[in-house]
Amino acid sequence: MNQASGRIRRSRRSSSEVYHLALSPGDLPETVLVPGDVDRVEKIAASWDSSEPLARRRQFVSYRGKFQGRDLGVVSSGIGGPAMSITVEELAKLGVRTIVRVGSCGALQPRMRRGDLVITSAAVRTDGASKAYAPLGYPASADPRVYLSLCAAAEKLGVRYHGGITASFDTFYVGQARPGYRGYLPPEHVAFMDGLRSIGVLGVEMECATLLTLANVYGLKAGAVCAVYSIGDRDKLLPAGEERAISVANGAAWEAARSTGRQPRARRA
Repeated sequence: MNQASGRIRRSRRSSSEVYHLALSPGDLPETVLVPGDVDRVEKIAASWDSSEPLARRRQFVSYRGKFQGRDLGVVSSGIGGPAMSITVEELAKLGVRTIVRVGSCGALQPRMRRGDLVITSAAVRTDGASKAYAPLGYPASADPRVYLSLCAAAEKLGVRYHGGITASFDTFYVGQARPGYRGYLPPEHVAFMDGLRSIGVLGVEMECATLLTLANVYGLKAGAVCAVYSIGDRDKLLPAGEERAISVANGAAWEAARSTGRQPRARRA
């Protein structure tokens, strides 16, 4: 596999450059993977056949490269719906048309294991950012083709996965029924999480609802695959399944890139 390397260039602020990502139209191909974790960007780029660093500003780090002959990009979003909304807005302005989130989540169902993958078909909109774009009755649903491509990639690789509904929150601790400082946890959050569990919601995280809502509003294609880092509200968080999530996302992104042919332009040093 490629070893992602090279110095990431900071922007010179051209008039065509989007503010946060420090990129201009043509820098990225039409299919982009979006992890929240900045460190996961380099892991994804290193899994490709070749890659080139593009820009770094705040929590937004970007690369482009080739995976099995297809042009792909990767951009970190940072944590939460507000950061994801910035990422989607600016990717759309750059000409990106397919976005695949590569993240982590907590599992709600007892049959699930740490290291399993969750592929989101739709998300419960418990976030705040998506409400700025559409009323709560508007669905945060994955593009069917991207969802099926993620499932097919998981099947091909033989990894354990669960496809279905997840829920997105604005807070990592109290909102997801994890005790906060000094054990602070309003009981209504525990009851709400139990309710989600009872209606078959698979897992909880912080970005899918925003991504999928904005993608539907703007006519983009989007989906998400997340590795399970914890089981239940009180389980210790332990990273597991990240490499599997990256492999599945690469497979689905490769499939999405088959229908696009736009090449990223050369970027001046």
